[in-house]
Amino acid sequence: MAFFNPKPSSLRSKLFTFLKFTIFLGLGIVIIWLSLRNLTSVEKHQIILSFRTANYNWVILAIILGICSHIVRSLRWMLLFDTMGYHPTLKNTFYAVMVGYFANLAFPRLGEVTRCGVLAQYEKIPFNKSFGSVISERALDMLLFFLLFFLMILTQIGTIQSYMDKNVYPKVTGKFIDPAFWRKVIWLLVISVVVIALVLYFFRKKLSNTRIYQKIKSILIGFLDGLKSLIQVRKPVLFIFYSILIWVLYFFMLYICFFCFPATSQLSMGAGLSALVLGSIGIMITPGGIGLYPAIVQETLLLYGVTNTTGLALGWIAWTAQTFMIIAVGGISLLLLSFNKNKYGISGDH
Repeated sequence: MAFFNPKPSSLRSKLFTFLKFTIFLGLGIVIIWLSLRNLTSVEKHQIILSFRTANYNWVILAIILGICSHIVRSLRWMLLFDTMGYHPTLKNTFYAVMVGYFANLAFPRLGEVTRCGVLAQYEKIPFNKSFGSVISERALDMLLFFLLFFLMILTQIGTIQSYMDKNVYPKVTGKFIDPAFWRKVIWLLVISVVVIALVLYFFRKKLSNTRIYQKIKSILIGFLDGLKSLIQVRKPVLFIFYSILIWVLYFFMLYICFFCFPATSQLSMGAGLSALVLGSIGIMITPGGIGLYPAIVQETLLLYGVTNTTGLALGWIAWTAQTFMIIAVGGISLLLLSFNKNKYGISGDH
């Protein structure tokens, strides 16, 4: 069953998507190999022992909190639709969110398209409008992520200062101070703007009749509607509350996993904040954070005195809990949508 009926994509587009997925998946596999290759037999035994002795009751609670975070995300998304005059059910909105995350495990960014397609079929919400709301939602999440990043810097400066001085600041300041770098950036921006402006001006009539122009125009209109829904949301206090609550639940989903091991159960919430923020970068880079997320959690916890083996085991347990939750709940959501297709007048060959 498909969730939307886009025009057949070209072989070139399919190859590009497959290549991109392969590269990112390969990156995750390489990182797994790099994180394991230098482990001694004793360290490998310690990791296996950590998995065997972990208290998985905390993992179950972490999975429950993860599901709650996605319910809250669904409620927040419904507020955006309410502004545009659409009123999807919580059930279908939640299914759409979970199917979207499920799709993201296969191909990064496919989930945003998929969950909009779900609501287009089951709630008759125009795809471009729901996609605009998703873009706006992602922009807000990114803003909150940056706020958490700066909060981490402010509160954990004593712990991570030496690491930042050695590994981050030299590379960043080197780029920003280098005049040649800025000259290249400015010239590139100027040339790009001029070329785009000339193309749009001289070929404006021909471009306006092309299919890709109409598609881009439709997406931009939907995006603007999404921005308007973000600005004109009817319950701003509740919207802000949901947005903060999503990240609070993300935090506790990870922090609760610290209690799986005696060595990490005494760590502060500041350590949890650092692991959340830096681990999120891993999820942004590789599909579902495979390989990179556990490695980043391991490196982060080293700053707080946690051994390599315990940190890596905890990273894998936290990643597995999140991934299992998405696969299980996303798969069930997909199944339930399939069972309900006749209720919504959707034919089996859709």
